[in-house]
Amino acid sequence: MEFSAKQLAQVLKGTVDGDPQAKVTDFAKIEHGKPGQLCFYANPKYEKYVYTCRASVLLVNKDFQPKQPVTPTLVRVENAYSALADLLKYVSAQRRTDRRHRGFRSSWFLTTKFGKKVYLGSHSYVGHHAEIGDYTKIYENVYVGDNTKIGKHCIIYPGVCIYPGMVIGDNVIIHSNAVIGSDGFGNAPQADGTWEKIEHIGNVIIGDNVEIGACTTIDRSEMESTIIGNGVKIDNLCQIAHNVQIGDNTVMAAQCGIAGSTKIGKNCILAGQVGIVGHLTIADNTTVAAQAGVIGNVRESGQVLLGSPAIPSRNFMRSYAIFKRQGQAVPSQGKGDDAGK
Repeated sequence: MEFSAKQLAQVLKGTVDGDPQAKVTDFAKIEHGKPGQLCFYANPKYEKYVYTCRASVLLVNKDFQPKQPVTPTLVRVENAYSALADLLKYVSAQRRTDRRHRGFRSSWFLTTKFGKKVYLGSHSYVGHHAEIGDYTKIYENVYVGDNTKIGKHCIIYPGVCIYPGMVIGDNVIIHSNAVIGSDGFGNAPQADGTWEKIEHIGNVIIGDNVEIGACTTIDRSEMESTIIGNGVKIDNLCQIAHNVQIGDNTVMAAQCGIAGSTKIGKNCILAGQVGIVGHLTIADNTTVAAQAGVIGNVRESGQVLLGSPAIPSRNFMRSYAIFKRQGQAVPSQGKGDDAGK
């Protein structure tokens, strides 16, 4: 779909600051914006990208005053985050209208490409214009949406749901009841205290030699892609939020949760029940111990983190020694302490 800055301003009840005829056909995060794309700026943490963004149009709050020259045409709106939610909802509705469910017709076999010796189990569905690579096995009761691409020698176990437009590499194993491409948890707060759902129109890209555990969910991005690198191993019951990027050969144990737009480096180890907040960057070769909560960027490679909030292991052990001594020094306050006196 194509919009001009003028059209966007009319739809979103905003004003244009720049070229009203600037055209956009795609969405991108502000740090990746290129000509022909629309980005938005609402979080002050990302202001530095306003001045490096090369997108054609940038949604901003009406009171934003740039401190440096800006390349994109600005569309000023009351609330950039809410305006983006409205725009994504409109685009998503149009896409759903275009993607009418057509079922198993004779044309289905013409639009879907199956490689050599593909196994498709009973009651499984592969959508229109999907591509399935050689020797891939799709077991019973699996859903593969339209325009999804699955590579060679993959194993998709029963009950897996893969939404439309996902991209899965070679030698990937996805265990039962995993969900690839569900909407991320994105909601824009409204003035009346309610929340407006932000539609997600991006996808998930999974590299080669990846294994994804049972009942794990990987959300598609608001725009662009959630990315799982080559050789990543994800255990059961993990949650990977929208726009997350996980570097090659990183592993994570059960019940880990990664919040939106966080970037995990290569060769990291996340133990069970690790939680990482959104919009962080975790350096390569980081190890995070079980039940740790990471609330800040990890810039130094090779660290081992413990605790919540997570800190380097050496600092944690020193702190723990103090906690332990203080706990031992506190006298018991039980009701029976003075009994018999």
